[in-house]
Amino acid sequence: MKYRVIQWATGSMGKTCLRAVIDHPDLELAGLYVYSERKAGLDAGEIARRGATGVIATRNIDEILALDADVVIHAPRIQFPYSHHNRDICRILASGKNLITINGHGFPVWHGAAYAAEFEEACRRGNSTFFSTGLNPGFVVEKIAAAATGICTDIESISVRETFDVSGAPDHEYVFTVCGMGSDPGRFDPAGSGPVAQLITAMYAEVIALLAHRLGLVLEQVEPDHRVTAASGDITARAGTVKVGTVAATNYRWHGIIGGRRFITLEVNWVMGSTVPGFEHFDHWKISVRGKPGIDIVMNLVEPEDATVRTRSEQYGVAGSVINAIPEVCAAPAGIFHFPLFAPWRRRFVEG
Repeated sequence: MKYRVIQWATGSMGKTCLRAVIDHPDLELAGLYVYSERKAGLDAGEIARRGATGVIATRNIDEILALDADVVIHAPRIQFPYSHHNRDICRILASGKNLITINGHGFPVWHGAAYAAEFEEACRRGNSTFFSTGLNPGFVVEKIAAAATGICTDIESISVRETFDVSGAPDHEYVFTVCGMGSDPGRFDPAGSGPVAQLITAMYAEVIALLAHRLGLVLEQVEPDHRVTAASGDITARAGTVKVGTVAATNYRWHGIIGGRRFITLEVNWVMGSTVPGFEHFDHWKISVRGKPGIDIVMNLVEPEDATVRTRSEQYGVAGSVINAIPEVCAAPAGIFHFPLFAPWRRRFVEG
């Protein structure tokens, strides 16, 4: 059996997913949606740097909705506001296609029952399944950190710190708008009320909320605690130049308040190269569980040995998390899908 797959968007992440679909023996590319007029009308193989596939890229959503496919890989760039892509997601789900997104939405009910109900209704109408995955959100907290708690008899706190160098990212809007590089440090709002912080918080608060849910804990609120580091000199990067004195590293940090105190902390750092003070050396992730016993896990992605390949390890990681989820998502019942987790730590086994 081959799964028929539609690729939605072909930015750096989407293009890596597209190549993974074309290269996989059990996947068949059924359609390709693009946002760029330049790409529309091209064969998917040309966009992916592969041989001809016979699948022609389109900007017509109705053409995509009319296709027969098992699953859509939804990989557009995240946009303001966080709900920007919701209508397209619901239209795809209602058309009868399962959907895997890399742009959050892992625990929509955190934003309210009515917010989540739109996705659930679309899944009901299309008898389809909605799943969110990636590295973070998707893998580090929801899988690795959650599973690690399974050897604990008691937990005092859980923290996850992520750091990634974005100086090699090619997308100017992503690096300078979404990541905030090159912006005025004085305009950065540590309380998290600015548009960028609101966008990022909407996505990562769901990660904290899902972890709390998996552990049977009541999350009372998510408290922001952000800061930035300014460039000590001009930094030339792939997407542009960060001027001296402007933002060269963002430190987004959120605390999940449980039982009136900070119980879960998620920290996401985006850095413009190793010359930024305080980020000369770093690991991609550090998971710290404090309890009985305490646990420290350090993880790093490793770049491909083939130096001629421009695809980065994080792009492969996101694509892998998507491709490997396809059979489970297609087999899952209609609705918002959460993968099973075996025997994590729980404060209570029975509610009440």
